[in-house]
Amino acid sequence: MFNPLKGAPAARALLLPLVLLLAALVAACSGQPASPAKALTDAPSVAEENAQSLNAFFQAQFEAQLARSPQAKTYLGMRDDLEAYGQWDDPSHAARDEEVALTKASLAEMRSRFANADLPEAARVSYKFAEFVAENSLRQAAFEDQNYVFTQFFGPHSDMSTLLIGYHSVNTVAEAEAYISRLNSYGEVLNTHIDHAQARAKAGVMPPAFAYPVVIETSRGLITGAPFESDASTVGNSPLWADFVAKVDALDASKAKKEALKARAKQALIGSVKPAYDRLISVMQGQAKQVGEGDGVWKLPRGKAYYQAQLANYTTRDDLTAEDIHSLGLLEVARIHGEMREIMAKVKFNGSLQAFFKHLRESDEFYYTNNDAGRARYLREATAYIDAMMARAPEYFGTLPKADLEVRAVEPYRIETATGAFYEPGSLDGTRPGAYYVNLSNMRELPVYQMETLAYHEGAPGHHFQGSIAQELNNVPMFQKLTWYSAYGEGWALYAEKMGKDMGAFTDPYQDFGRLSYEVFRAARLVVDTGIHAKRWTESEARKYMLANTPMTEGDIENEVRRYIVWPGQAVSYKVGMLTILELRQKAMDALGDKFDYREFHDAVLTSGSLPLSLLAEQVDAYIQSKGQ
Repeated sequence: MFNPLKGAPAARALLLPLVLLLAALVAACSGQPASPAKALTDAPSVAEENAQSLNAFFQAQFEAQLARSPQAKTYLGMRDDLEAYGQWDDPSHAARDEEVALTKASLAEMRSRFANADLPEAARVSYKFAEFVAENSLRQAAFEDQNYVFTQFFGPHSDMSTLLIGYHSVNTVAEAEAYISRLNSYGEVLNTHIDHAQARAKAGVMPPAFAYPVVIETSRGLITGAPFESDASTVGNSPLWADFVAKVDALDASKAKKEALKARAKQALIGSVKPAYDRLISVMQGQAKQVGEGDGVWKLPRGKAYYQAQLANYTTRDDLTAEDIHSLGLLEVARIHGEMREIMAKVKFNGSLQAFFKHLRESDEFYYTNNDAGRARYLREATAYIDAMMARAPEYFGTLPKADLEVRAVEPYRIETATGAFYEPGSLDGTRPGAYYVNLSNMRELPVYQMETLAYHEGAPGHHFQGSIAQELNNVPMFQKLTWYSAYGEGWALYAEKMGKDMGAFTDPYQDFGRLSYEVFRAARLVVDTGIHAKRWTESEARKYMLANTPMTEGDIENEVRRYIVWPGQAVSYKVGMLTILELRQKAMDALGDKFDYREFHDAVLTSGSLPLSLLAEQVDAYIQSKGQ
């Protein structure tokens, strides 16, 4: 899973403030400049002048929108405006309504000025991309009131602390004061989100019962320890206090100044942060007693239309219905099971596929010890897989990421809400490397035979290649660097697992079975997500299907199914995207024959950003045409 701008595992558009959605439309920088010789001898063509005007339009809109999102600037590592560095995005309905109006106005202006303009091909792609982003953002905004505010998987109760701990750097006293400013307004912002959750609960939009205990536990964890308890010596520091103290202690400042900063932060934590979490806990406890029956979004006031909009958002396709996706999943599960049985024969396992699943789930040989030694071994060997893949990558990829990649354990402060593994991109300025995070809280949920495929998906050549190469592009508008669609990004990462096989990896049959186990897992998601939200499956029915058709552990299946329940549609994006990329690759291979080159094909896929799938198909067609001439 890829988290483009967030520290918490909640990488979907509607989890971000709407201003971030709209920044994707309007964000841009200057286009590719003419060569020096041409600039001296030739006047710009009409198409070039139009491209410059389009880019200037994007740039102006980007600057205005980014100025409205202090959180986006922090996620992007921008600390130039210290006043903004101490603020949160405005979570009010009025602010979001204003952003919707601005998006409509910007879209109308772009169409009026550039829809019929003569543009170079790269600018035309940018135009189409921006148009898609705007239309999709508006479509999703229309269903904002159907989203859950707080869940076991995401929400401002964990996202706000993650921003401060994971992204708010403190290199100067002024930046420490900005941190304090955010602590002082923390309660006001969180209370606004609580108000939204209460209003939605009254309208019948409430997460399932299982979400509430986790939200409550996470909230309590953030206000447990110093400075919230008088005898903190027995429980240690709370996460935010520990983070602030560590960052301030590292400053080049006098002891007196550091102590003064800590005193102000302590006051803000006690006076602003704690009361808001106390209220959130109380509200969640009350709502937990009122939760009705049903797990899928079909139970929501506009559930059917909302789910179709979510499917369109996560697949970037309007032509797939829930029934289409459900049927595709059933076919893919059956196909992958056939390949799994071939490996069972290779390792000479006698028994059914389900018996082999049980063997993999329960045999100690497939798990490392649930202690520091086992955790260290997992990180060490995952890193080795990535290092070996990077050594082979130049043979198959023309463009390689410049950013470094690190394998890290998920930090204690967010270990309860984090998925099993995820990727976070590095900063735009290259000072922070990309990171493949592994949740090592329970080693029985990290089978060793899945280690290789997971490393390729989250690390290289998966999310790290896609995310870093997009950020490092220097000839495209900024929104093509920052916008991220799940069908493309997760589809690429799942494709990267298959690509590892094509590159000669997975020589161990058990690791190869791990690759297939992840692929069947993603195929089963097509069945389960649509089953829950369109066919009214219960959580129990969904878990039984996953248990029968995938080798995933019961604990992992429980967490995953609950993720699908609160995050409708996202889980189907992986397989839809992967199949699209594979189909496009096969189309190129068939058309080009001996002229096909993996490096050129991957450049066609990776060097325009996280494209909607329809635009991706156009890029591959252009590659085929250029090579076929």
